[in-house]
Amino acid sequence: MLYRPDRKGRPISQLGYGCMRFTRKGSGIDYEKAEREVLLAIDQGVNYFDTAYIYPGSEECLGRILAENHCREKVYIATKLPQYLLRTAAAVEKTFREELERLRTDYIDYYLMHMFTDYTQWERLRALGIEEWIARKKAEGSIRSIGFSFHGDTQMFLKILNAYDWDFCQIQYNYLDEHTQAGRVGLQAAAKKGIPVIIMEPLRGGKLVNLPEKARKVLKNYSPAELGLRWLWNQPEVTCVLSGMNSEEMVKENIRVASEAQPGHLTGEDLAMVETIKGIIREQEKVGCTGCRYCMPCPKGVDIPGIFHYYNLMYMEKKAPARFEFARNVGLRKEPGFATQCVGCGLCESHCPQHLPIRQKLKEADRDLRPLPYKIAIAIVRKVTRQ
Repeated sequence: MLYRPDRKGRPISQLGYGCMRFTRKGSGIDYEKAEREVLLAIDQGVNYFDTAYIYPGSEECLGRILAENHCREKVYIATKLPQYLLRTAAAVEKTFREELERLRTDYIDYYLMHMFTDYTQWERLRALGIEEWIARKKAEGSIRSIGFSFHGDTQMFLKILNAYDWDFCQIQYNYLDEHTQAGRVGLQAAAKKGIPVIIMEPLRGGKLVNLPEKARKVLKNYSPAELGLRWLWNQPEVTCVLSGMNSEEMVKENIRVASEAQPGHLTGEDLAMVETIKGIIREQEKVGCTGCRYCMPCPKGVDIPGIFHYYNLMYMEKKAPARFEFARNVGLRKEPGFATQCVGCGLCESHCPQHLPIRQKLKEADRDLRPLPYKIAIAIVRKVTRQ
């Protein structure tokens, strides 16, 4: 196993174990199967295990495995505060105590504010006294490092990144999301500040494993999953890549790759192959937007590249997940970036290097991304979460 240092110089295995996808059995997790897989990973050098309060049964399962096999001190536990569910300082404390109990430990190595999409979420936590709470937990040793996980656009990520002295952060990043969400810009900004970056969704939920047949024909030397992982480890700014491993075969294969892949190891031919595959995947796109952001900022706040990204995802992947991501990452911000905010000024089109008919495509995208049931659902959730 190869390791990359955190902010304090502690070695983190560059392959992390994502515990959200433990195999289910009946109404719960298949404990014996998860135990075999986790112990195999630990034995082979994986030391970073990621879970969360809202992953059903995950914290309890991981805590039991580590306690019953006496290996808590061999690993780092990362778990998350469900900030979107909490409205009081007492609720924050109660939830944290419950997580310690579930995990059968008296400290968390890496604790994250879960799923930031908007800076206002951090502002709300600050109003609850979260900065003082973090300082107390660090002083008593129950939290070793503090960070946040993020879904949203690049500019919002940068704002949150610079709002506090974070120890680490976690972003969705892969070769299809290279220029969306936090993206390469966010990754490099964090690295410039010396903040380790943990990667989630490295294979975009399996999208980069189940490639179109045309894309598979251009693959050389690597499997689709291996290429996706190697593309990440090729970048020195990446600290740890999470994989939701749920078979011993997957654990062994990912460890094999993680024991070889170092920054800069991909050749120019390898990187050109990635670009070719990206092009094939994007043949199903509805809008030829590259995410360059020359169209931004929109004077009316329309998130043009974000809208086109999720519009394209509907046709590159599946409609329902793309609509969900759009609702979460664009629709639930304090200031949403809906296409209906467009007044047709045309400023964006005058700046677009691709000469896209942006105004017309925004109308088409909005119809597909926000059919009436989704409009109603987004409005209801916005009302509830803004109270």
